[in-house]
Amino acid sequence: MITSVLVANRGEIACRVFRTCREAGVRTVAVHSDADAGALHTRVADAAVRLPGSSPADTYLRADLVVKAAVAAGADAVHPGYGFLSENADFARAVLDAGLVWIGPPPEAIEAMASKTRAKQLMGLTALAPEEVTQADLPVLVKAAAGGGGRGMRVVRRLTELGHALEAARAEAASAFGDGEVFVEPYVENGRHVEVQILADAHGTVWALGTRDCSLQRRHQKVIEEAPAPGLSEPLREELRELAVRAARAVSYVGAGTVEFLVADGRPHFLEMNTRLQVEHPVTEAVFGLDLVAEQIRVAEGAALAPEPPPARGHAVEARLYAEDPAADWTPQTGVLHRLSVPEGVRLDTGYGDGDDIGVHYDPMLAKVIAHAPTRAEAIRRLAGALERAVVHGPVTNRDLLVRSLRHPEFTSARMDTGFYDRRLGGLTAPARDPYAPLAAALADARTRSPFGGWRNLPSQPQTKRYAVGGEEVEAAYTHTRAGLTAEGVQVVHATESLVVLESDGVRRRYDVARYGDQVHVNGETLTALPRFPAPQAPHAPGSLLAPMPGTVVKLAPGLITGSSVEAGEPLVWLEAMKMQHVISAPATGKVTAVQVTEGQQVQVGALLAVVQDA
Repeated sequence: MITSVLVANRGEIACRVFRTCREAGVRTVAVHSDADAGALHTRVADAAVRLPGSSPADTYLRADLVVKAAVAAGADAVHPGYGFLSENADFARAVLDAGLVWIGPPPEAIEAMASKTRAKQLMGLTALAPEEVTQADLPVLVKAAAGGGGRGMRVVRRLTELGHALEAARAEAASAFGDGEVFVEPYVENGRHVEVQILADAHGTVWALGTRDCSLQRRHQKVIEEAPAPGLSEPLREELRELAVRAARAVSYVGAGTVEFLVADGRPHFLEMNTRLQVEHPVTEAVFGLDLVAEQIRVAEGAALAPEPPPARGHAVEARLYAEDPAADWTPQTGVLHRLSVPEGVRLDTGYGDGDDIGVHYDPMLAKVIAHAPTRAEAIRRLAGALERAVVHGPVTNRDLLVRSLRHPEFTSARMDTGFYDRRLGGLTAPARDPYAPLAAALADARTRSPFGGWRNLPSQPQTKRYAVGGEEVEAAYTHTRAGLTAEGVQVVHATESLVVLESDGVRRRYDVARYGDQVHVNGETLTALPRFPAPQAPHAPGSLLAPMPGTVVKLAPGLITGSSVEAGEPLVWLEAMKMQHVISAPATGKVTAVQVTEGQQVQVGALLAVVQDA
């Protein structure tokens, strides 16, 4: 019987596993890097062990340190979570060799399926060797052999791009999974990403727990997932289930896993088998009424599954809330998450608490929000409404994008595919601002500074407050009078430092206001209060390349020095932030007049990297 579980992971998945363990009366042990010393998963665990490492990103990839931590803390089992070492057969063996229970599939099954190239061979398929790619093969997809989650993936449409794509994919894969092996496969344009959740015991029973659709993706990483996958014919559903069970039986699989497919023209194309729990597992849990982590523990203890899984009921949809700006090429965001909460009626899985810092070392996912209802339409409506009313105070997130995606006709009618954001991103990120939000912020600020007055005996000019919102500057004007605060064109019904009620054309609207320094949150909008007299700033020279996010300079283009010539679009600087690489390219053909950074240097957002003078 398992009595104490160490989770070899961090953040949301560690917290999620700990929740099940607490409910089962199982003691919990967390591990952490120095950057995560005060993270939520360390605070909710019964014990926490520091993992020394050369960098925060590498710490969780040290199998020897994790096993040592489990033994030192008295854990008798290890759960790998997802990512990091979760699909590393050597790590599974090390856990078993230490006399601990491995809450995962046998190392041999991991080994057979963890490499996507070997998995394809088991399914009777072959992958392209990078050196064999020709013009006739394009477009192709470069993929990490040992990982997932969009890491180490690049679409290549021109042969001239293949070299850069291979290099970037290998670097991301090595950083995320400790294995830089990549391979190439044909890229299926605008297919649907459909997967089957499996659960198998050591007695020969394999459950195929329905289908999931994960077609809404950015950078090949899932954003919105649902179960069951809508719009599939019953013969296709049965074929997917049979293929998934066949893959599991081919490697004598035990535990939870996922078999992934691209569906195009009514045909499934096998992608991979993930020998671990998936990020999107909650939608399957909701539909089947299961706790997959509890089932993983039971299977690891040797229990047998029932001959058939429980019946599926209703529909579930999950949205991943990221600290990123979709309108700025999905740039990751950092800073303090002041507050995160969602309305009742939906499930929130998160690895952050109010006041936690979002750093640059790990994935920018803040949370997952899951809704379950009798029908797909009801589940979508419930999730969109909950996200719209959620309180998310901190860095820029993709919350508005999620709401608009869920309400888009292509999604509501189940006509989406993996090219959804390539086609629709511009419209989904277009500003949809409340014109009275700046006024509400200004009125709340006025009450904070002068709650009992500020009015003048003689008529005077309105007082004004300037804000930056969405890259634009806006101004709000109001007046102090004997009757209180007033504003042109709207009635101020109520105004305190945290709540403003305005009436316009007979309609009253409530504005909840929270301020953290210069950052002001009004309902779902984020504004930055601007100083009344801004300090002059030295302008950057034309052609300046600025860091779009904080991160590490992992590479400079060979020969990048002052005076070197570059072509427009030529990659010059590679930044790594949150386990993803971002390439900064030359804005024009010309000469490099300055190089301000070196490899390995940490930079902040807006830092000057280099300057290219347009020829």
